[in-house]
Amino acid sequence: MELITEGKFQYYESLGGEKTLLLLHGLMGSLSNFTGIIEKFSKEYNVVLPIMPIFDMPLKQTGLGGLLDYVESFVEMKGYTEINVLGNSLGGHLSQLVVFRNPDKYHTLTLTGSSGLFEDSMGNTFPRRGDYSYIEEKTRLTFYDPDSVVTKEMVDEIYELVNNKNKAIRLVITAKTAIRHNVEERLGTIKIPTLLIWGKEDTITPPFVAEKFNEKINGSELHFIPQCGHAPMMERPDEFNTILDQFLTKHTHYII
Repeated sequence: MELITEGKFQYYESLGGEKTLLLLHGLMGSLSNFTGIIEKFSKEYNVVLPIMPIFDMPLKQTGLGGLLDYVESFVEMKGYTEINVLGNSLGGHLSQLVVFRNPDKYHTLTLTGSSGLFEDSMGNTFPRRGDYSYIEEKTRLTFYDPDSVVTKEMVDEIYELVNNKNKAIRLVITAKTAIRHNVEERLGTIKIPTLLIWGKEDTITPPFVAEKFNEKINGSELHFIPQCGHAPMMERPDEFNTILDQFLTKHTHYII
């Protein structure tokens, strides 16, 4: 999976089909978070994943608003329409915001472990720099079975991030803007088919958050995956992909 650089954008694109599946990663996410989805859908769909410049944006642009503008300008540059957008954690929050802003561009919405209503994350306070054990513990708490997902390389990457002062500041700013930007009152305006896939043991955006999204988004479809934490597409990729495939297949009709 090679990244493409085009202007200010860095992204992956499979070019496997005419239907676009846009993936938006979370606060400390990356391309590798969606390996299972890419492997499953990249031949049938044009699977696209822009890398968010969370830790590289000017301070004045840092936060949810700046990331929303970034995603929108990327979509505009690529000329995508009738997009199936999927977001995990902060990426789910952004997915909702792009649908709010330009609903005519989006065909379906999939949220997994999404922020926007409530989240209990490492990013909402200044992380404990220099404490490797703390970073490792917080990383492991993201998953129900961390031994199957968490690697030393993953912990090292997050540890390096929070010990870089400039990046740590941007992490906290972005997390705080997400917490302030509650979307509850706007969820009823979402009219496109919406899928919610949640880990039953998610401690960051617990099951009651998924139930609230399900209540507020008319006609939304909620699936819990047992023995699974905050990132189901990483921890239980087969179950996740089966649910996603059924949903996308059910909503394949496109208006020409």
